[in-house]
Amino acid sequence: MYNVFSNHLRKNATQVKFFGAAHEVTGSCHMLEVAGKRLLIDCGMFQGSAVNEEKNYENFPFAPTDLDAVLVTHSHLDHVGRIPKLAREGFGKPVYMTKAAVELAALVWEDTLQIMQHDKEKYQKPMLYEAQDVATAEGLCQGVNYRERLEIFPGIFATWYDAGHIFGSAFIVVEADGEKVAFSGDLGNVNVPIIQDTDELPEVDMLILESTYGDRVHESEQERKELINSFIRTGVAQGGTIMVPAFSLERTQELLYELNRLSEYDKTLPQIPIFLDSPLAIGVIKVYDKYPEYYDAEAMRLHLSGDNFLEFPELKMTKTVLESKKINAVPGPKMVIAGSGMMNGGRILHHALRYLPDPKSTLLIVGYQAEGTLGRRLYEGAKVVKIYGQEVRVKCKVRAIGALSAHADQAKLLSWASAGRPKQVYCVHGEAKAATELAHRLKEKIGTNAYVPVAGEVAEV
Repeated sequence: MYNVFSNHLRKNATQVKFFGAAHEVTGSCHMLEVAGKRLLIDCGMFQGSAVNEEKNYENFPFAPTDLDAVLVTHSHLDHVGRIPKLAREGFGKPVYMTKAAVELAALVWEDTLQIMQHDKEKYQKPMLYEAQDVATAEGLCQGVNYRERLEIFPGIFATWYDAGHIFGSAFIVVEADGEKVAFSGDLGNVNVPIIQDTDELPEVDMLILESTYGDRVHESEQERKELINSFIRTGVAQGGTIMVPAFSLERTQELLYELNRLSEYDKTLPQIPIFLDSPLAIGVIKVYDKYPEYYDAEAMRLHLSGDNFLEFPELKMTKTVLESKKINAVPGPKMVIAGSGMMNGGRILHHALRYLPDPKSTLLIVGYQAEGTLGRRLYEGAKVVKIYGQEVRVKCKVRAIGALSAHADQAKLLSWASAGRPKQVYCVHGEAKAATELAHRLKEKIGTNAYVPVAGEVAEV
């Protein structure tokens, strides 16, 4: 076994080609060529700046009809968002993912389709795909069980292990010709509520590893709880609106879980209205109810006791546009949890337009903010931003809780990767600084060869 890039490749060698999330956090897309088959691992949307999002409309750097299968790690938009585009361009082979991920991906695609239809009508933006393409993609999906070794082609086996990132998330190990290649997808933080902890990485030859937080360490679980409580109390004392731009898959549910605990068990949650203003997040809750076998021990205990741990008296779900608009008439203090998580679309923008200029209000950031997004600009301290073409002065307080991120930090990434004793590691799904620092730490801590590939590069097992 040895590593080379594309200018020294052996004929018929197992290869991984990097077509997305290389030196950036979105657009995950890698091709594994093994035993005569072409397997695409994830096919996500590029998110962030307008330049980045334009990549979604470019031709794929491969022919979709040449693919033999798509293997999906999880159903976040930056991992599944372009699968309907594959279907639109002729792909008709199986798309494998966990059973819960199948249902969540369908919700994500349908939500994205509605947003694209709105943007086409209002701003004349082109459609990336149509309703029939979403229906085709949904029809190609096949649900798999965790830890079930599946022979997807003769002599080619794939196993989905629990990644502990979002509901139904997985890292995938593909075996063929005596070689094992693992794709981490996105790995979860430690002690995340509701879902189970990340499975241990088995021994592999090559690891494609996410590096979102490859250069930092999160707050502890206890600090997370204390920060949530503290920020809410401070926001309530100011009398304004606490805005939470939340990812509809997992971060929203994790936050609701923590708020439920503060409300029903600790009895410390201030008596203010809390609005879940996200149709997608509301739909996701139904999937959680359907798959209790994915719960961790504490969530299962609550479930068996009859506690709906994602609902509590202060919570109001606003699914329709009319219900969303009525939030404006509710006086502060109040909390609004709305998508999208990076503030590059969704209902959160309407609330931001209204409350960013309010010095009594608070913006609470609970997830990763990619370069070029409104959330990133606000996180970095922008005093003036543009929303829907309007210049908005930022006078509210901006706070962030890293421990509520769905992603593993540097410490967990190093620990998890070391268990698999990989001969080669490729750090993807991270900005250049984070990926490079993680690669250096991997070399120092576990003595493996670690690289940061660029888009279009090819690695050989």
